[in-house]
Amino acid sequence: MKVAIDGPAGSGKSTVAKLLAKELGFEYIDTGAMYRALAWKMLKHGYSYESKTDIEKVIQNTIFSFESPNLLMDNATIGDEIRTSEISLLASKIATISEIRAFLTREQRKLAENRDLVMEGRDIGTVVLPDADYKFYITASPEERAKRRYNQLKKMGIDADFNAILREISFRDKNDSSREIAPLKPADDAIVIDTTEMPLNEVIKLILKRMKFQ
Repeated sequence: MKVAIDGPAGSGKSTVAKLLAKELGFEYIDTGAMYRALAWKMLKHGYSYESKTDIEKVIQNTIFSFESPNLLMDNATIGDEIRTSEISLLASKIATISEIRAFLTREQRKLAENRDLVMEGRDIGTVVLPDADYKFYITASPEERAKRRYNQLKKMGIDADFNAILREISFRDKNDSSREIAPLKPADDAIVIDTTEMPLNEVIKLILKRMKFQ
């Protein structure tokens, strides 16, 4: 069984997806981490997202795999090094590049093969797994999402500025929803859930109810 969870930056979809996967006993895969990891690799090795040659090089020399519960790139576990604001912005930029999207979509579909899983991202229900058994679109107000991201970064020991995060989220919303390739939007058959004033446990209960597990 495949469950697709999409939504904008900071909407809480990652937390929801993780808890839902645990509740169902499914695997959990965060596709956003794949874009972030690729952005981190390009930055680390001096690859330019404006160079077709560099894009071809990074695609040809990158391997993603999954060893539950870890997502790996080039046989190394992807960690918190990808969770900075700099990487977030770069990930949003490379997500507009058709070659990178095609590459990561193929990789994501491979990871989903022969698994019961909850996969989350921005185009899972619309592009990556259009035939998913269940599709949910998790959203919240920009201010609430900025507050959540701020608290998340502080817990990780990363310096954060609320207003900067809010500006970043607004930029990513515009960038993700207006791109020509796989724009951020709910799938036509997705269930949209606004979590702005909804406790996390209520979100999980609602999803399970829609899936008829409760």
